[in-house]
Amino acid sequence: MKSEFSRINLLPNYVFAEINQLKAKLRKKGNDIIDFGMGNPDMPTPEHIRNKLKEVVDKPGTGRYSVSKGILGLRKAQANYYERRFGVKVNPENEVVVTLGSKEGLANLAQAISSPGDIIISPNPSYPIHPYGFIIAGASLRHLPTMFEGKFDPDKYLERLDLSIRHSTPTPVALIVSFPSNPTAQVVDLNFYKEVVKIALKYQVYVLSDLAYAEIYFDQSPPPSILQVPKAKNIAVEFTSMSKTYAMAGWRIGYAVGNPKLIAALTKIKSYLDYGAFTPVQVAAVTALNGPQKCVSDIRSIYKNRRDVLVDSMARAGWEIPVPQASMFAWAPIPKKYQKKGSLKFARDLMIKADVAVSPGIAFGEYGEGFVRIGLVENEQRIRQAAKNVRNLLK
Repeated sequence: MKSEFSRINLLPNYVFAEINQLKAKLRKKGNDIIDFGMGNPDMPTPEHIRNKLKEVVDKPGTGRYSVSKGILGLRKAQANYYERRFGVKVNPENEVVVTLGSKEGLANLAQAISSPGDIIISPNPSYPIHPYGFIIAGASLRHLPTMFEGKFDPDKYLERLDLSIRHSTPTPVALIVSFPSNPTAQVVDLNFYKEVVKIALKYQVYVLSDLAYAEIYFDQSPPPSILQVPKAKNIAVEFTSMSKTYAMAGWRIGYAVGNPKLIAALTKIKSYLDYGAFTPVQVAAVTALNGPQKCVSDIRSIYKNRRDVLVDSMARAGWEIPVPQASMFAWAPIPKKYQKKGSLKFARDLMIKADVAVSPGIAFGEYGEGFVRIGLVENEQRIRQAAKNVRNLLK
């Protein structure tokens, strides 16, 4: 009997699993863990979206198989969103596919476009599915650092990107960009994407853009789409999600939009793997995209208020956290007391001694060491309590 599975052996031990096991153990003992570890929205999905689901679910036939690429009404709604938000026209027939969240879409596109021996350029630190979707598919990675002395330097990033592609043999199949970034909360402007597209066209490399946090921003500069760049659709596909924008994480609805060849590849592989999301969920997603958008600004305000409370209260506790401009995360350098001990040790001590759970930076790649990711998924009162606990630990 086969006891070794090659694809599974490619994956390292999941750091999050260790953190989650410790969290469960402490909660079993009765500890009240203030959990900033997972980017899991805690606010309710807006009422008008839930009401649409309830309305549709009782209609005849809604329990049947849906459409793998997504119902046409939802693909049209996503196309309308791109035109309304970014001024970008996309064809819902061949430039949009509905996914079971952006994570599923990224993983399945990795399976569709890469083979053993192919090279992919992935950011580091990064959301785990970016590199590991391609590792599971059998591709090889070139890691591109996104942090330089603790900060993001777009010029240095672009210089290294060009260098990485130029000196790769064979030429990479694709590169991944993700802004606003999970985990680092970095943001970029449209000029950055113009340079990325210029490099990708020069070397004929596909670009996979993860824009899951398009609507979670805290100043007057909404994050741009790479598809706003002329000719971007020649080489780029972009993933977005309902999860954070509408507090619909468990509903599992996302999208891939852009290059028709990549969309066709993802559509074909999905046709072998799933029958699409539950139809009432897709209809409710249409209501979310086409309906009133005040709920989006309300959710954004909740995250902004939590961000401000987190940064202010942790500073008083002795932990300086840079102010994130977007996303639902803060990317925090670990306190001096722990700099030689590492992010995993700090995360363990925070949980054991302060009842606070965070994600260690090492879980997002070796260049994430020295940081932790904090999710803005607890209310303001709980954030203040966490700061008191941290102050006691750092004493």
